[in-house]
Amino acid sequence: MNPTLEQTTARSPWTGNAGDEELQHWQGVARQAADELATDALERDRANQDPFAEVDLLRRHRLINLLVPEEYGGEGAHWESALHVVRILATADGSIAQLLAYHYINQGTIAFYAAPQSQAEWFQRSADGEWLWGDSVNPVDPTLELVPDGDGYRLNGLKRFSTGSSVGDVIIVNAAVTLGPEEGTVLAFVLERSREGVELIDDWNFLGQRLSASGSVRYENVRVSAADILGEVGHEPFSTLVTPGIQLAFGNFYVGVAQGALAKGREILLARRNSWFLSQADTYAQDPIFQRTVGELASRAAAAEALADSLNRKYDDAITKGAQLTADDRTDIAIRVAQLKVVATEVGVDVANRIFEVTGASSTNNSVGLDLFWRNIRTHSLHDPVDYKKVEVGANYLLGDVQPISLYT
Repeated sequence: MNPTLEQTTARSPWTGNAGDEELQHWQGVARQAADELATDALERDRANQDPFAEVDLLRRHRLINLLVPEEYGGEGAHWESALHVVRILATADGSIAQLLAYHYINQGTIAFYAAPQSQAEWFQRSADGEWLWGDSVNPVDPTLELVPDGDGYRLNGLKRFSTGSSVGDVIIVNAAVTLGPEEGTVLAFVLERSREGVELIDDWNFLGQRLSASGSVRYENVRVSAADILGEVGHEPFSTLVTPGIQLAFGNFYVGVAQGALAKGREILLARRNSWFLSQADTYAQDPIFQRTVGELASRAAAAEALADSLNRKYDDAITKGAQLTADDRTDIAIRVAQLKVVATEVGVDVANRIFEVTGASSTNNSVGLDLFWRNIRTHSLHDPVDYKKVEVGANYLLGDVQPISLYT
């Protein structure tokens, strides 16, 4: 009923590494987009509206098709470039950085899940339509029911935390077949947002990441045809690179938020024209106490950035191997990315919190917006417990243990 999967013969559409010219170009594009987003990031956050205009901005800057190979109408860039884009956008607007990061991973499942012979059509359709890819794949959410129905399936159930669903042109869904000879097989399939029976629930009202379009989706007797199916969600090493990929995007996102908080804090600190009454300095920025705090935070952010830079390139190295990627290769990149997740989470949350120590009580005024960085990273860093990432790294370091493959590990 579903396409025969021959993942062991899969060819990666991405090869090699990004050159300096490519990286510099897309970093420049990302900074332009970030500058536009920064002009009203706080106002848009407060309005808490579905970010259709922001998606149009991403299209205008040609970021939607960044990873689609040129032969299918895309920009033909590497993952390293895409991850840099995510980081730069996060310095201005964490919600839109998350939206784009998830889009890249969701769109990338064409290569991870689809049979080689069907990848070209999927990439071409996505590029031609400039599809933004949302998702509905949360594995710890109430179970969806995917029941065989003729030459297709019927889908029922609810998925929360469906990032991009309310603005995505398409939504990728993961669900296990619940009856018949395929029972237990997890399929990945793609539905347009307007598919009959797809109900977008406007229930995303959280502390941060307010414009990530991460509300719930209810599926009521939704028809899923064979043509909608990308493929099976299995355990072949190359296909499971989807998880270290999204976790790596998280790490870059957290580094970007830290950098954005630092830049905003620096702007506020330099604008303070007096100093603490016990200080010998003329201004707060000249006070060694405040310089020490900023120096510590900036140094830690720089270290996290360097680790992210290294892993962004290593991820392209892993992607290039395609079907030749071994289980050991996959473990190596997953553990390294888990290390970044640990470091970037703690650095990001700490920087976004402690930057208030140098900007003072006045910076907590709602009109300033410094809280946006903390609210965003505090919200998203709870996506999956970072303590379990520490255990994942520690168990591997001590015993060589490898966590079971999932959408979290």
